[in-house]
Amino acid sequence: MTGPPPDVRSSSDSRRPLIGTGSAILAAGLLVLMGLGYCGTRLLPRGIGRHETRVTHDVVIQQMQAVAKLVSTEATVRDVVVYENTWYGSTKRSLVVVTGRLMAGIDLGDRPDVAIDNDAHRITIRIPPAKLLGVEIADMRTYDERGGLWNPFTPADRDAIQRQARAQLNAAGREVSLLRHASESAAEMLRMLLARDGYTVIVSVRGTPSEPFVD
Repeated sequence: MTGPPPDVRSSSDSRRPLIGTGSAILAAGLLVLMGLGYCGTRLLPRGIGRHETRVTHDVVIQQMQAVAKLVSTEATVRDVVVYENTWYGSTKRSLVVVTGRLMAGIDLGDRPDVAIDNDAHRITIRIPPAKLLGVEIADMRTYDERGGLWNPFTPADRDAIQRQARAQLNAAGREVSLLRHASESAAEMLRMLLARDGYTVIVSVRGTPSEPFVD
């Protein structure tokens, strides 16, 4: 008996070394490419091919300008307005309880000082002191109103009472504790707003609390 044809055995034997050689060539090629990639990254100038965040003065200013006036504290206050007017011995009186909302914060249009240290990843900001940004009268209730015999209440008296109520609310806004709280809250809000990509934000307040808003 004769074995398998010799040409079949030789064909099968010739394919095995070709497959092994192809795998070795592919592996060597991958090693060469990996080596070239590593050398390339080591030889490239610093910063090329690397993700790096750089914060500029303009970026910080634009972020703060987007906020403009930062209302950091709101307080609801209640005050009593006593209005009196006498004309030729005839007196009219009114007692009004006014409820208002005071809005305190900082005006970022007042050019805060900004310094950026990109190497230390630190942003230093000095903001203007807080001030009263707005007064809103939420409610006015009249508890006692007595007109004079020939000196009755007129629309002008109502306007005068409202002006007096607003003036008293503005005076309440001069409380140092309110403005101090507004400055501290504004500083904390700016730290949260500008802290990004590993940057540390240091916020301080320059000067003293400002005079209140007058409408």
